[in-house]
Amino acid sequence: MSATDLDADRKKLFDLIKDIRVAMLTTVDHDGSLRARPMGNHQEDDSRELLFLTRASAHTVTEVGEEEQVCVAFSDPGSQNYVSVSGRARVTRDRAKAEKIWSAFAKVWFPKGIDDPDLAVLTVTIDKAEYWDSPSGTFVVLYGLAVQALTGHPPSVGDNKKLAL
Repeated sequence: MSATDLDADRKKLFDLIKDIRVAMLTTVDHDGSLRARPMGNHQEDDSRELLFLTRASAHTVTEVGEEEQVCVAFSDPGSQNYVSVSGRARVTRDRAKAEKIWSAFAKVWFPKGIDDPDLAVLTVTIDKAEYWDSPSGTFVVLYGLAVQALTGHPPSVGDNKKLAL
């Protein structure tokens, strides 16, 4: 894959997730079990980093401290777009990053504002990603069902691509 192709795929990946407000972050608990929780998505650019605000006292921070490998899943059923990202997470008190992604929505979770002493930034550096960009709309779904009924073959799922960033 050329650098131009990778850049186009990376741009598409971030175009798919930029408007999805909530992602599910999966971490590994101390006993090896997987735990997922919703996190506010603040993605604004197509860097290899996903940024989330979190509480420094949250179990998420403890889990990431023990195992940095995480998965972040994005879902937009209305437009039939789905993205799964795996990478390495770390937690910092990086005020510049916190300010970059601060929003009115964050104030709900951190009523003391940007100076909340429990505010931290969870950064996921993306290693791999996969996306499914399916045709959306009732007509397309009905057409897919008709194709399956007539041919016995499942309809196309749209554009699906695995990326190693």
